[in-house]
Amino acid sequence: MDLKVASQENLKILLDELADKLNVVNRGLLDAEDYDINKYDDLKLMYDIIKKKGQLSTLETQAFVEELGSIRKK
Repeated sequence: MDLKVASQENLKILLDELADKLNVVNRGLLDAEDYDINKYDDLKLMYDIIKKKGQLSTLETQAFVEELGSIRKK
């Protein structure tokens, strides 16, 4: 799997992994269809930061969830 390539399949993988790392209970908030593929690079950056950081504080988790909300299609 090459997550450098923006595709709908990779977008779903990124969002699923972000949901796992952020302990998102309502997975519907991270449905790939609700995100624009043009925002893939932003999501990939968030994914890379979270993967590198590992453990997140509550405030960091909240900030990432809020950022995901701002990227989501309205």
